[in-house]
Amino acid sequence: MRKLLVDVPSFSDLTLYWNRRDETPRETSSLISTDHDDSIYGKNMLSLFENIDEMDSTPMVSSLLNKLANYTNITQGAVEHEEAESEDGIQRVTGPQMGTFIGVFLPCMQNILGVILFLRLTWIVGTAGIVEALAIVFMCCSCTMLTAISMSAIATNGVVPAGGSYYMISRALGPEFGGAVGLCFYLGTTFAGSMYILGTMEIFLTYIMPNAAVFKAETGEPTGMQNNMRIYGTCCLVIMTLVVFVGVKYVNKLALVFLSCVMLSIMAIYAGVIQSAIKPPNSPVCLLGNRTLQNSRFDKCLKTELINNVTTPTQLWKLFCEGGIENATCDEYFTHNNLTEIQAVPGLLSGVISDNMWGHYGQYRAIVEKEGQSSERASDNTNDISYYVLNDITTFFTLLVGIYFPSVTGIMAGSNRSGDLRDPQRSIPTGTIMAIATTSIIYLSCVVLFGACIEGVVLRDKYGESVKGTLAVATLAWPSSWVIVIGSFFSCCGAGLQSLTGAPRILQAIARDGIMPFLQVFGHSKSNGEPTWALLLTAAICEIGILIGSLDHVAPILSMLFLMCYLFVNLACAVQTLLRTPNWRPRFKFYHWSLSFLGMSLSLSLMFVSSWYYALVAILFSGCMYKYIEYRGAEKEWGDGIRGLSLNAAQYALIKLEEAPPHTKNWRPQLLVLLKLDSDLGVKHPRLLSFTSQLKAGKGLTIVCSVLEGTYMAREADAKLSEKNIKAAMAKEKTKGFCHVVVSSNQRDGFSHLIQSAGLGGMKHNAVLMAWPSNWKQAESSLSWKNFIETVRETTAAHQALLVAKNIDTFPTNQDRLAEGTIDVWWIVHDGGLLMLLPFLLRQHKVWRRCKMRIFTVAQMDDNSIQMKKDLQMFLYHLRLDAKVEVVEMHAGDISAFTYEKTLVMEQRSQMLKQMQLSKTERGREAQLIHDRNTKSHATLNDKATPTSDRVHMTWTKEKLSSERNRHREAHMTVRDIFNMKPDQTNVRRMHTAVKLNEVVVNKSQGAQLVLLNMPGPPKNKGGDENYMEFLEVLTEGLDRVLLVRGSSREVITIYS
Repeated sequence: MRKLLVDVPSFSDLTLYWNRRDETPRETSSLISTDHDDSIYGKNMLSLFENIDEMDSTPMVSSLLNKLANYTNITQGAVEHEEAESEDGIQRVTGPQMGTFIGVFLPCMQNILGVILFLRLTWIVGTAGIVEALAIVFMCCSCTMLTAISMSAIATNGVVPAGGSYYMISRALGPEFGGAVGLCFYLGTTFAGSMYILGTMEIFLTYIMPNAAVFKAETGEPTGMQNNMRIYGTCCLVIMTLVVFVGVKYVNKLALVFLSCVMLSIMAIYAGVIQSAIKPPNSPVCLLGNRTLQNSRFDKCLKTELINNVTTPTQLWKLFCEGGIENATCDEYFTHNNLTEIQAVPGLLSGVISDNMWGHYGQYRAIVEKEGQSSERASDNTNDISYYVLNDITTFFTLLVGIYFPSVTGIMAGSNRSGDLRDPQRSIPTGTIMAIATTSIIYLSCVVLFGACIEGVVLRDKYGESVKGTLAVATLAWPSSWVIVIGSFFSCCGAGLQSLTGAPRILQAIARDGIMPFLQVFGHSKSNGEPTWALLLTAAICEIGILIGSLDHVAPILSMLFLMCYLFVNLACAVQTLLRTPNWRPRFKFYHWSLSFLGMSLSLSLMFVSSWYYALVAILFSGCMYKYIEYRGAEKEWGDGIRGLSLNAAQYALIKLEEAPPHTKNWRPQLLVLLKLDSDLGVKHPRLLSFTSQLKAGKGLTIVCSVLEGTYMAREADAKLSEKNIKAAMAKEKTKGFCHVVVSSNQRDGFSHLIQSAGLGGMKHNAVLMAWPSNWKQAESSLSWKNFIETVRETTAAHQALLVAKNIDTFPTNQDRLAEGTIDVWWIVHDGGLLMLLPFLLRQHKVWRRCKMRIFTVAQMDDNSIQMKKDLQMFLYHLRLDAKVEVVEMHAGDISAFTYEKTLVMEQRSQMLKQMQLSKTERGREAQLIHDRNTKSHATLNDKATPTSDRVHMTWTKEKLSSERNRHREAHMTVRDIFNMKPDQTNVRRMHTAVKLNEVVVNKSQGAQLVLLNMPGPPKNKGGDENYMEFLEVLTEGLDRVLLVRGSSREVITIYS
């Protein structure tokens, strides 16, 4: 025992050996013997686990860890990392070096703070009031914060390759949802580029170079301004596209400059707030009564002025009056109201916050008025209002939500750079949540500070017309308003370039996933990885947004697309959390399914609050993309949450289904289709699958099965190939269902196992569909028809319906359209009403839709055929089935000589086959006996007295003794005895019924497209199996397409609602 313990090497020795075996010669140790030959023991100490067939699927632990340690996260769709060529030609990739602050926090800050902050936030505060503006900002920031929490959980649940947000959504929700939402994310990023370019042009044309406008817009008419935006916006888009096309490195180098402009502008705003509390800036605003005037057309807020002691009219006078002072004809409102000059920025301590606390919504082309200011209304409404500050759109709360929401987008800028981060699982949650918290504080504080420092009429003046065309927020800035103007201009330029850089890569990632075939061309890129075709499409879509010509109209579209994306990020996290899948182990722990559900609900609510019709369009677009990917997209298995949700739902449904059998009203054939395969493992009768799809139309359960003879270890590859062939045939014939191939020692046992065990829980088959063994008479072996009869017996014992399609190769394909004809039902016995239901189900399919249904029933001598027809018509009326009814009378009559002769031939044939089989068996027994006698040992007397093989292997019982006597009796029957035998009277009567019924069926239904017949049950005595096959053959002789139906003895159709 002690020696055994000493001879076992320690774990440290094994580890040392394992680590150094490829670098240095093997270490010599007293515990490891080196005298053994490597050819016997091998160089690997874990030789026991070395299986050549399994090394790919189950690698050694050290090999797996080595691969994980050398994993390099390359950006998907583009070569983002700098590649360095060494002298030996080996290409090395420099590892990602970005941390949380540079890689996540600053990009998110740059994308969140932008055009809306500088161009629209003051207008939102003035229009909605501080309280409602705070509500808007709080709702939108809460939505993004909840989304960031969900995104952090997803991002930290494993390595996130570059492709960022699209990758996370698609892998969490599956290809259908992922592709649809990824496309929304792409379009949102593209329209964000349009919004930033329109913002850039608005700053340029309104505040920097108003004289550069090509079209001169009339006051209050936006058409001219929109045309200018379209022209200059298109030119700007072309320049930005060229910059991105030349190289992304230039955009990345300029990113820090653009970010600096944003930060300086925000600092200028806060500095201006502090300065306004100490010394408010001088920015006069002229009011006529309570109406705000555009002061770009006059320099003094006076009606008249004294020049050399002479009262002289001012420029403002000339706008409203005609003629001199003595004989002037003036505007009535101008005459009755005085001019008042107020400061645009009264200051932080002025108390103006109380005036800006509540909303001041207005109609389109309504004059911006100051509440609380005295004013006398004019008697006529023909005044020229072009000199006042007007609302360019009708304002209401939900509109402002849609316009503001794009200002909080951009939270995924950090996750989009996941390939460039040193530690994405730590940086993405920390940087994103910090950025959202910081920007939320900035937005909330700006709402309060704008309302506390700036006059309400100036806040509602969207384009700064009351302060000589100065940006409203710029009037508050310190040291100069140009800091805000220039800073916001470059900020919008940078954001536009970032959008044009990021959107093509998202499209490229979607295209390379192969889930949308029509996008494949956009997966190609230049040699350096730049997605050229995707960039061109992005520029084209971006141009559509620019042609809209208004930032206020583009913003709601952008809001819908991003909200749709955020909704599904929250859904993905909620689904994964609730399912508790084993792989859901995020490092970020501060999440909960209720927070994700709240974020999802808030996103959906904001969509409909912003614009209900845009929301419906976005949902419809996503739904169409979902169905397209489901129908045409490649099948992907990404381990997504929707698949897990489907499994959970399926499990719940199966458990519920198993609680009670389905009601008659819910009964439909759940088919187990038994297929035969040819020598090449292809489907022998593909029309059987066509008939299945016509009967089912994709509804209910369909299990397509086949059996291979042999052992699974020997025929595993054949089984997989067979399943592949069957699935291909099912797809070709549009048969929706499951496929299963089993390997069994013989087909009889295989089909038996399938009938017993196919299905799961409550989703089990209740009917078996198979093809008639067509050449059973000519077959050398009787196995085919014996297996068929045993299948009939087992379905009966299992209380399952049986459908047998005869002449299946003549059945119509799914491409055929039967123009005329009938489906004839021969209702001989009632076995649950399946015969009535099957034609109705077939006629739902376009192949059989034009066929009429006829029902025949047989009346015997004692039946009243007229009353039977009336009763059957009433029964069909209550069943809501449209069918023609006919009662056929069959008289007993004498048994014809033809029937007697046919029965005799059938029995003689059966007896001859048995005789041939017995003769063959006897010859085998005799040969075996001779062989045994020749090989016996003659050493002892006991060996000579050894009994025959029959006596050695036979354990005699009463039943075996009887069968042995019958066997000897049959073996000694001569050919003369066979031809002198008389037919069994029971068989004669059965043959008579088959012949007579066949005559009637052929007479009435020979031209029918399909004939449905009751299938009689097999005999209890297996000795009459072959006669049973002959009866069925006679019964269906002369008919083209026949479906033999054997019910399960339970009602499957009802007259009740």
